[in-house]
Amino acid sequence: MTSCCLTLLCTPELEEKLLDLLLVDPEIKLFTSASSFTHGLHPKSLDQLEQVLGRGHSVTIQILLTQPDAEALLERLRSSISGAGIQYWLTPVLAAGELT
Repeated sequence: MTSCCLTLLCTPELEEKLLDLLLVDPEIKLFTSASSFTHGLHPKSLDQLEQVLGRGHSVTIQILLTQPDAEALLERLRSSISGAGIQYWLTPVLAAGELT
């Protein structure tokens, strides 16, 4: 089965809710989360400091899944937190494993 990396980009305010949903999902075995900056957002979505800096604070979450599991997860997220402005993209994973 083809592995992929689902990247989710959300606001810091959504971080805990999104992480809680991911932590209880039985299909998700491994994911990371990190504070990040987002460029190219609509100015109305930025506070005054972010407008001056030209970047918004965000959280990036990366999840290793099969493509069907990633698409199913996206559907579950659409159902539970639609309209939250979460951005996503899927990328193929050429290799993954543990260095032993």
